[in-house]
Amino acid sequence: MKTKDLAGLLHRLERPTGPVDVVLDTDTYNEVDDQFALSYLLASQDQLRVKALYAAPFFNENSTGPADGMEKSYQEILKLLGLAGCQELRDVVFRGSASYLPDEGTPVPSPAAEDLARRAMGYSPEAPLYVVAIGALTNIASALLLEPAIAQRITLVWLGGNAWDWPDNQEFNAFQDVAADRVVFGSGAAVVQLPCQGVVSAFRVSGPELRQYLQGKSPLCDYLVELVEESQRHWNAGPCWTRPIWDVTAVGWLLGERFMLDRLEPSPIFQYDHHYSFDKSRHPMRYVYHIQRDELFADLFEKLPKLGQ
Repeated sequence: MKTKDLAGLLHRLERPTGPVDVVLDTDTYNEVDDQFALSYLLASQDQLRVKALYAAPFFNENSTGPADGMEKSYQEILKLLGLAGCQELRDVVFRGSASYLPDEGTPVPSPAAEDLARRAMGYSPEAPLYVVAIGALTNIASALLLEPAIAQRITLVWLGGNAWDWPDNQEFNAFQDVAADRVVFGSGAAVVQLPCQGVVSAFRVSGPELRQYLQGKSPLCDYLVELVEESQRHWNAGPCWTRPIWDVTAVGWLLGERFMLDRLEPSPIFQYDHHYSFDKSRHPMRYVYHIQRDELFADLFEKLPKLGQ
């Protein structure tokens, strides 16, 4: 990598210090944490100006396939915007990919991927568009394949994969579309990775905390509490439980250095056997290795009750 290109990449890997433009790519109906992350983003618009929201594909027990997961996520985004009193953003909600990448060279066109490819070209290497991704990377990889030049115009903050020293990389956001992971992490774009098991798994909340800080504060807060408690009942969690609210941390990275610790590392290589490999000659990325759990939850619990009032 040329010295000038490396300097620009390192600049885009620095945490922003002022208000910035943000898009969110989310598999919102997948479980319960995306709803918290979207709400946290909406409650932080003094620092993070929301420009677009993208529905990502997913496939688990809550969908019949990636296309159904994406559509359910699209509808869930609209529902949350109503609860949050942010209906003005409905016009910038875009459906994403209906399938995963067929290979590393073929995008899956969608309104979301096409919007990101177009929108990011309006930014510059010096003042990038911030892309928060909390699902499979299909939409992001498709946008990069449609318009490779956006790699120098975005900073991607992704919740996905496991810690590099975890025994495997069998993590939901990563294993659904390994081709997309490889496209994104090999593109030369500025990437901040928040790994799940071994790092963000520490960001857990209990039922009593949810009831203390959110229940009864607003219709949105009541909805968030019920989502978690219903999920815990479904999984027979028992009387004493905590639940990771993973996706909030990706938004939190943009909001200040007090919430987590990170470092620069060479970009990892995602393998199809769900492990990482490493090459120290690869371009740098930023790796989050510790979450300040209490500080981030305090900020979340302070902001959410103010949303939708």
